[in-house]
Amino acid sequence: MKRIVICADDYGIAPGVSAAIRALLAERRINATSVMTVLPDLFEEADALMPLTSGQASIGLHVTLTGNFEPLTHGFKGATFPSLGRLMAMSFARRLDPVNVKAEIETQFLAFEEAFGRPPDHVDGHQHVHLLPTIREAVLEVTRSRAPEAWVRDCTPAPGALIGLDLKGRYIGFLARGFAAEAKALGLATNRGFAGAYNFKMGTNFGRLLTQFISGLEDGGLVMVHPGMVDEALGKRDPLTSPREAEYEVLAGAQLPQILLATGAQLR
Repeated sequence: MKRIVICADDYGIAPGVSAAIRALLAERRINATSVMTVLPDLFEEADALMPLTSGQASIGLHVTLTGNFEPLTHGFKGATFPSLGRLMAMSFARRLDPVNVKAEIETQFLAFEEAFGRPPDHVDGHQHVHLLPTIREAVLEVTRSRAPEAWVRDCTPAPGALIGLDLKGRYIGFLARGFAAEAKALGLATNRGFAGAYNFKMGTNFGRLLTQFISGLEDGGLVMVHPGMVDEALGKRDPLTSPREAEYEVLAGAQLPQILLATGAQLR
């Protein structure tokens, strides 16, 4: 059977999301999660996650540079990070200050280390920002210096995991071009194949999507998921709400073991 990673993003974004992710880790329905370190309740959420950090679960850093969150450093103008669209425009125009970007990323690494007492097992980016110019170089450099044993998320889509045109998945794959090679050149490992991108607004059947995603992965591949329960904090911090509950229902219920069996997969 092929061994895969099912990684829940956005741990720490809100209590309902964090609690759902812990429940899935405890029941071994997922085997990885990526932690946002820019939230004020980081240490409380880290303490709750700590009993689940030993063993086979990969606990990683979710580098955050977008959204309604306060930066940990003063290099970003404004009280909160820019929108994804604005950050991408600045990145491709080479208008991001490499020094400020690297300082923010390194500070998020330090926050993770302080909260968990060790470096992250893996590194990725909220809204895939780790793939963007200037940011990707900083992420890889800081990972090499602070967490050389960590693997970094390559978002090159597994061909069999793409569904139809899948514009979102293909665009993320476009952003990921060359990322795995750059990581390898620095001695960093990556996953082999990626799946999980879809249009959250479509209201699609997540069980069907997850089956397609896992079926298309090879051994060593990764599926990104966003499970959670909607609460007041989530509503204030992030626009992605109800799809999280739909994902949690599939991951926590009877469907997931059936999907893994049907696709010849197991959590590595």
